[in-house]
Parts: sequence; C-alpha cells; structure tokens
Amino acid sequence: MVLTGSEDLRVRRTIDSIKSVFEQMICEMDYGKIRVTELCQRAMINKKTFYVYYPTLDDLLAEIQAEYSAEYIERIKDYKLPDELDKVNREFFFFSEEKGLAYEKITCAGNESYHYIRSGMIKKVNSAGWSSSKKYGALPEYQQTLLMNFVNNSVLGIYRQWIEEGKQQSVEEIYCSFKSIECSMETNIICGMSAKNMIIVRTVHIIKNLFGRINVLF
Repeated sequence: MVLTGSEDLRVRRTIDSIKSVFEQMICEMDYGKIRVTELCQRAMINKKTFYVYYPTLDDLLAEIQAEYSAEYIERIKDYKLPDELDKVNREFFFFSEEKGLAYEKITCAGNESYHYIRSGMIKKVNSAGWSSSKKYGALPEYQQTLLMNFVNNSVLGIYRQWIEEGKQQSVEEIYCSFKSIECSMETNIICGMSAKNMIIVRTVHIIKNLFGRINVLF
C-alpha cells in the first residue's frame, strides 16, 4: 500500500512495520524462504491485516522497489543526458550505498523475483532519465537498445563486483575508479586494466561514437 500521508497513524505504523520486517528478512534469507506467517509474527500483526494491504509478498516487493525507483528518479531529475551521464552514474553509486543491505540483495541477487522487479526498476529509471534527451531520441531504436544495455550492464556490473568483493573501496573510491576509466579513454592511456574494466572502456567509446554521429543535428 503506497502511503499518501493522509492515512490514520495506526495504518502508517502498520505499513512501516511490515516493510521494515520484510527488509530484515530479505537480508537474512533467500526470497523464496520468506513466509507471510513469519513476517506477521515478527511485525506483531495477524495475517488478515497483511492481506488487507498486500495480496502477495510479490506485491510488497514490487512496492518497495517502486519506492527505490521513485526516490532515485527524483534524485537525478535535473541532470541532462547524455551530457551529465557521469553525474547520474555517481548518484547511482551513492544512492545505492545509502539504501543498505536489503537494497543490495534486491539489486545483486540472482533470484528470479528480484530479477523481474529489478528489470522494471531499470526500465522506469531509463524512461525517466533518457526520454527527454533529443540526442538519444534521434538514435535508431536498435542503437537505443544497444546503448541502454551497455550503460546499465557497465554500471551495475561494477556495482555488483564491488559488493561481491566486500566493498574493499569506499563508495567515493569505487566511483572514482569508474570515472578514471572514462578519463583514460579520453587520453588513450589504457594500461594494467582487468578484462571487466576494459569492457567498460569500450562501452564509453561506443557511447561517445553513437552520440558523436548525431552531434551535428544540435
């Protein structure tokens, strides 16, 4: 249930409790092992109360992910793409770090339910961020798809690797590492890179080429 602020205080507390317990359980166990019965016991509500607000756990998960999406879209709404793509990428790393462990699991885990919800979030963010870009709109559809795949996979790939390796760098350091790859592409100084980083360099090069072809239109 999406809160509007006009609900009774007891309703808001109940919804907040359900979401808080749900996120705790996401951190503790695989999504397929989460049960409404246990969630209700932890939240100290009965199952009937849960089903008043959420038909299924998938609906609860979808709502939480929609809230993540809305918050991130609000955060990047003033950036112009593709010119400020680096700023959007920076916001992604810092936003993701702020959201905590439940967000990390939803974003990185291979669970099918997470993947489905995550795909929806990516589509919403892409639509909100890129739909107003004339340069992006001027690209053929197949190039738009290619571009989105590269942008999403490169940023998410670096983020997931950072999580999997235990966040050995600070969020500022991991973003600077990501940014330095783009800078090294600009100066053609590419040395000592891992295979994954080389893929990101090629991604940046492809993006620049795509937009370079249509710069004459603007």
